[in-house]
Amino acid sequence: MIKILVVDDEETLCEALRFNLEAEGYSVDTVLSAEEALTMDLEIYSLILLDIMMGEISGMQLASILKKREKTAHIPIIFCTAKDAEDDMIGGLDLGADDYITKPYSIRNVLARVRTVLRRAARNEVPQSKNAPVVFQGISVFPERKLCTVNGEEVKMPRKEFEILLMLLCNPGRVFSREEILQRIWPEEVVVLDRVVDVNITRLRSKLGEYGKNIITRPGYGYGFMV
Repeated sequence: MIKILVVDDEETLCEALRFNLEAEGYSVDTVLSAEEALTMDLEIYSLILLDIMMGEISGMQLASILKKREKTAHIPIIFCTAKDAEDDMIGGLDLGADDYITKPYSIRNVLARVRTVLRRAARNEVPQSKNAPVVFQGISVFPERKLCTVNGEEVKMPRKEFEILLMLLCNPGRVFSREEILQRIWPEEVVVLDRVVDVNITRLRSKLGEYGKNIITRPGYGYGFMV
């Protein structure tokens, strides 16, 4: 399931966003300050909704901190704020924010912006060139040729296993939930059980030999490829 963090010092607004985002199928956490957000494991989130005017640490400062950290720099940020001056908007976007929504706003507008940013982030995770191999030590994956080699030897795998491996290798360090993997790898299927993901991961580990251990399980979260 896609996890979203809402950081805003207005508790009522946080709860309204949580209710509506969860109704859309997202998993949502809320905190009332940037200070509290910085105590959390922020790597698990796919998107952060961030107010600007808060306590000791502003939303702008928090965004700057996150974008400077290697493990959180990739996380999309949407500013939701009452600061509607053009300079504030430009400043937020220059920091690396993916969108900027001014208060008061409609929940429908926020939900639409969230969907758009998440789609754009998903597209950016695939290799820029379809011909460029994705390599980690002895593993080489060739997206265009649909070929995987381990220590120079071709490893045959079905399409879904190949797509899971490619997704994990393109996002080292990121943990994907079973729901995210199902949505990305089986988007057209009506009913696919979570167990199917587990089975494919188990097969991948066995086929990757010594590198199988790099596909890790985070109980309660999902799977990732650790380098």
